[in-house]
Amino acid sequence: MNPQDLLEVRVYQEDDLRREVRVSDSGSITLPLVGSVKVAGRTVAEAESMLAQLLGEDYLIDPQVSIFVKEYQDKRIFILGQVHHPASYPLPMDKRLTVVEAISQAGGFTELAALDRTCVIRIRDGLTERITVKVSDITHHGDRMKDIPVLPNDIIFVPEVFF
Repeated sequence: MNPQDLLEVRVYQEDDLRREVRVSDSGSITLPLVGSVKVAGRTVAEAESMLAQLLGEDYLIDPQVSIFVKEYQDKRIFILGQVHHPASYPLPMDKRLTVVEAISQAGGFTELAALDRTCVIRIRDGLTERITVKVSDITHHGDRMKDIPVLPNDIIFVPEVFF
């Protein structure tokens, strides 16, 4: 789940706890009894389990929580630097997209691209993470394990080669 996703939260046989909530920009939802809970970055199953645990600690006996994603926020990635068509691109919902696949969507590398200094900039738990991807290991040596999946809001930056 991600910020701005619209969720319906239900607790079995507890109709007064049923809520439709939008995930805040900080990644949280607010529900009766448990207050503010961070759900961004979690799967639906993980969030259901976490909410059931929180509700079961002090309020309910063996609560059964169901979460339905009613509306997904448009997920995008940003491809910048030495690619032919730098821009933001939609992230497909139905399949995994890797760094090399994303760069090919942006028209591929320019002649000035420093392939082995390609960088994925990712925000995780409020911290900026920089992941260097050695593209030549993937394209020239066939090491597909190094072609990491792209996540929503990732920035892929391809720097210019220095002569």
